Amino acid sequence: MPALLDGLVDDAAVFPPGSAALPDAVAAHRRHRDAWYAGLVGPLLVPASKLPELPALLAADERIAVGVIADVPIGRLDGMRAGVDRRIRVRQVEAAVARRGEDPQPGLAELVDLVRRERDTASGDDGQGLDVFAEIPLTFGLMGALDRLAAIRAEGLPIAAKFRTGGLAAELFPTPIELAAVICGCRDRALPFKLTAGLHNALRHLEPETGLVHHGFVNVLAATLAAAQGAGLEQVAELLTVTDPRPLLEAVEGRLGRPRPLWVGYGSCSIGEPLADLARLGLLDRSRT
Repeated sequence: MPALLDGLVDDAAVFPPGSAALPDAVAAHRRHRDAWYAGLVGPLLVPASKLPELPALLAADERIAVGVIADVPIGRLDGMRAGVDRRIRVRQVEAAVARRGEDPQPGLAELVDLVRRERDTASGDDGQGLDVFAEIPLTFGLMGALDRLAAIRAEGLPIAAKFRTGGLAAELFPTPIELAAVICGCRDRALPFKLTAGLHNALRHLEPETGLVHHGFVNVLAATLAAAQGAGLEQVAELLTVTDPRPLLEAVEGRLGRPRPLWVGYGSCSIGEPLADLARLGLLDRSRT
């Protein structure tokens, strides 16, 4: 797998619109881990409330990396890793810190307190490799929250940003200029970010069943690469609007052999869809790396 695509797609099979049952998702994730494209796939994303069900679905000698999605209040995540089965590595925790229109600062402060407690009580492997993502609405208080996250990371706490790029309603899809502002805002603060929802295909497109325009994950990849190289807001936004693959491939192909800057990746309920699009665009051809 080209370095640029390493771990790009977290396995969000249990979340909408796929909504797979956890046993089915674990079985499918096992197949992904054993496949030739395993390098593309990040951890299995599991709701916090479903985490206790996971050990019964694993073989005795099996190991699995998971990302825990907070579907419970942040306070209930306290000490979560301490009682997790030794076969399960909690690699990341993701939590929304506010609803749309709410001030994200109180929820962000609560999440920071949680991470500090986890750090102070961690021992051995418990303290290794945990990343925390604060999901921030793309509305009121966004830039102030990014400033706060940058200050927190400067203290050494492993908290990064997460943003929603789709959903079941039109207002959950940011415009190209809004998403470009987020990417450039993270670039200016050296702040890693993760995305979720809506990124089902490589290229920006209209979904006929809903009438909603979805962002393309290769558009985001090209836009992020441009931002990391110092591109301005308008240039980054322009790459997010492109529906012709040629300028996107031109932006991406020369960087396939290098690690991905800024963008940690995104969760998708399907691994097959992004894999098929990458193959169709020729981005899995090893001769290009």
